[in-house]
Formats: sequence, C-alpha cells, structure tokens
Amino acid sequence: MATVIDIADAVVAALNGEDGPKVGQPPAGLSAVRAYRPAYDLKDMKDLHVTVVPKGLEIAMAGRGLAQNDAQIDVAVQRKLASADNAEIDALMGLVERIAEFVRSRDRLAGAAWVKTENVPIYSLEHMEQLRQFTSVLTFTFRRIG
Repeated sequence: MATVIDIADAVVAALNGEDGPKVGQPPAGLSAVRAYRPAYDLKDMKDLHVTVVPKGLEIAMAGRGLAQNDAQIDVAVQRKLASADNAEIDALMGLVERIAEFVRSRDRLAGAAWVKTENVPIYSLEHMEQLRQFTSVLTFTFRRIG
C-alpha cells in the first residue's frame, strides 16, 4: 500500500522527469525536492525552489475490508522577486498552473489516483510584502483504495 511519503516521492520524480513542466524563464527547468518544510534562507531564494511536502493522510472505510486512503501533498513554489512587477509574478503564477495541470494529468502516482488540487490562497501576500518573495502552495489529494 502506498504511503503519503511514497506519493510525495512519486510527485518529486514526476516533476523532475523529462516530461515535467518547464519554466518559461531561467532556469530552464525546475528541480523539485521532498522536505518537511519549505523554508530556506532568504539569501538562497534568488533561485527557484519547488518543495514537495507530505501534508496529511485520511483513512476511511471504502467497503467491506477496504480502506480509502486520501493523501494530501503540498507543492510549494518559491522565489525572491527581482522587480515584483506583474510580468514577473504572472510568469511564476503560470508555472504554478502548469505544475497543477501536469500533476493532475498523471494517471497514477505510487498507485494512487489524483482526486483534487487546491491553491488557496494563490500566493502569500505576507511573503510578497514582508520578504519580497513569491510563495504559492498547491495541495494535491491522491486516493488509494485497498
């Protein structure tokens, strides 16, 4: 049975694969990592950070002798803003949307099926105002019945 860690690792592998979404600006691609918190030194935020974080696991009855395992995985997209103009933020929001669509389009990851994607709020206003940093977190829910 897949665990939330297995699914998080599968998300990292999919995002880092050759068919993963590409950034339309330098750097040419993204490099996702799994961590337990997407926190970095501000001086390191000039580079794009894509962090996959196992968030939660809900287990419910799916039928006689079967369990429904819903795993939540967060994907944080973060980078220090150079100008904080609309064009720069639009490009990063476009990347977030491409990641959301890419993960949704995977048939199965670690034996679990995609159920939904949440992106609320779509970016952290607090990070933008206080750190001049773009931060957006996608929450994916994957389901495995077994």
